[in-house]
Amino acid sequence: MSFDLPEPIDSYFSASRAAGAAIARCFTEHAMVKDEGHTYNGRVAIEQWEMAVAEKFTYTSTPFACAEQDGKIIVTSRVIGNFPGSPVDLRYFFCLEGDKIASLEIIL
Repeated sequence: MSFDLPEPIDSYFSASRAAGAAIARCFTEHAMVKDEGHTYNGRVAIEQWEMAVAEKFTYTSTPFACAEQDGKIIVTSRVIGNFPGSPVDLRYFFCLEGDKIASLEIIL
């Protein structure tokens, strides 16, 4: 399946290969991320979250579906790595603000 992701979301998945600051730059200054029962507010917290994940696990994330619902862009991605339960299909619920991500919730 071939599809185009909105630029901020495409940048997020591209930056996930570099982790840390590259990911944080995809977000607004006061963005929020929810992942695995935790909430991270602001770019500094988002960068720390991503760096902690990258330190624990090596993984790839390959988006394969995209839909819009209730003002959110939902991307489904196959995540494969050295974590328990790999591979998994995760759903990423993005809210955009201009050319940045304002919020992201990641759900199994």
